[in-house]
Amino acid sequence: MSSPPAYPGIRISGCRALGAEGSSSAEALDRLLPPVGAGRAPRKRTTSQCKSEPPLLRTSKRTIYTAGRPPWYNEHGAQSKEAFAIGLGGGSASGKTTVARMIIEALDVPWVVLLSMDSFYKVLTRQQQEQAALNNYNFDHPDAFDFDLIVATLQKLKQGKSVKVPVYDFTTHSRKKDWKTLYGANVIIFEGIMAFADKTLLELLDMKIFVDTDSDIRLVRRLRRDISERGRDIAGVIKQYNKFVKPAFDQYIQPTMRLADIVVPRGSGNTVAIDLIVQHVHSQLEERELSVRAALASAHQCHPLPRTLSVLKSTPQVRGMHTIIRDKETSRDEFIFYSKRLMRLLIEHALSFLPFQDCVVQTPQGQDYAGKCYAGKQITGVSILRAGETMEPALRAVCKDVRIGTILIQTNQLTGEPELHYLRLPKDISDDHVILMDCTVSTGAAAMMAVRVLLDHDVPEDKIFLLSLLMAEMGVHSVAYAFPRVRIITTAVDKRVNDLFRIIPGIGNFGDRYFGTDAAPDGSDEEEVASAT
Repeated sequence: MSSPPAYPGIRISGCRALGAEGSSSAEALDRLLPPVGAGRAPRKRTTSQCKSEPPLLRTSKRTIYTAGRPPWYNEHGAQSKEAFAIGLGGGSASGKTTVARMIIEALDVPWVVLLSMDSFYKVLTRQQQEQAALNNYNFDHPDAFDFDLIVATLQKLKQGKSVKVPVYDFTTHSRKKDWKTLYGANVIIFEGIMAFADKTLLELLDMKIFVDTDSDIRLVRRLRRDISERGRDIAGVIKQYNKFVKPAFDQYIQPTMRLADIVVPRGSGNTVAIDLIVQHVHSQLEERELSVRAALASAHQCHPLPRTLSVLKSTPQVRGMHTIIRDKETSRDEFIFYSKRLMRLLIEHALSFLPFQDCVVQTPQGQDYAGKCYAGKQITGVSILRAGETMEPALRAVCKDVRIGTILIQTNQLTGEPELHYLRLPKDISDDHVILMDCTVSTGAAAMMAVRVLLDHDVPEDKIFLLSLLMAEMGVHSVAYAFPRVRIITTAVDKRVNDLFRIIPGIGNFGDRYFGTDAAPDGSDEEEVASAT
């Protein structure tokens, strides 16, 4: 990954250059830091959103960014570019979180993760808990933070992985039982008072920003916050500030200003600094843009079909059902009926590839029967919306108590690339065998993205089973080449994909025929190419 241009000593609004500040705390800083320099009537499909309208869905409780995440991996299925990590440092109540949110809003890009250092306070011993209750525990010292967990979390996020982040309760000074899951970062903003106080952590940050706010303003903000949000009393807040907060700022935080690429005086009021930061991040994201579909269209062709592919035996019954659903004159009711029959056969066939072990049961006649039982922990189905969800009833019919997750992947009509818009996966999916369902796969772009999502959630590659009613050879090769241990299971494989990414001879757009929607004039039959909403 190319290094971002340095901003040595830049301070917005013409304030003094950096370097001389904090020299009296050099010894304390040197211990922590490296030296500087070192969808009943026919319905319409959704259409692409006008660029002039911001991709936001606003409700009474929250604002949801609806743009999709473009590929973060190459045609080999491997991550090509790491997420861009921004570090935001500064004193307590200096406005770091406000600046972070302003940067996110100004960036106007999807899939930005905000990670707060406040989540990573160490678990306190009973003695430390008692000290904290009396405002005698120093939460503003580097030793109060779990830097090992911070570094591991940031490393996984930069690698595109999902992470679990602790939730800290400032009223009880303890971590809550349930941790939150973060995933899908193109940009990571990490903020905290000690954001620059660890050598390994510093190496993970692509851009370092210090928010410099007057000490009186920070004290007033801290009083307001700790009294109204954290249940503290005014005397305790002032005591803690004078005993711990101010000395820690002078000794550990202010000296790190010299390591910042950009210093932002006045915090959220400094729009010039925000604009500069946003311009640089945009330039870095442009360098990280990938074109996956074009690469898939030209790669891995003329190769024999992979051994990981299993095609349902083409019996007269199976071929007869294919004849009906491929016929353009078939009514919607018949299309749905015979598609469901094929789905049931496909899923029954796929389950035969799950691991089984020997077991013995006793029959009602009192005799032992040597049989087989499922050797895994649990089976989870994940459907690629919208066509993939039509396979869920068949899976539920044969797998009792199966868990279901969903992934929404759509194609950006301007770039032609698949984009991840939404995902909901069950907890602890990494322990399960996962049945990944989509009805058609042409180039394999959407299937690859879905597999990549599962891998990012720590699902082992050999525990992923990709099921599709119809696939093109191109899609089979693309998935198998990128993920050679994923089992690919289908009822038929067609030879070609045309210039519009339609499978030839194909089946048409499965979702439009199943749900009764109008087909897009230039869309492929792969569900991934539904326009971005």
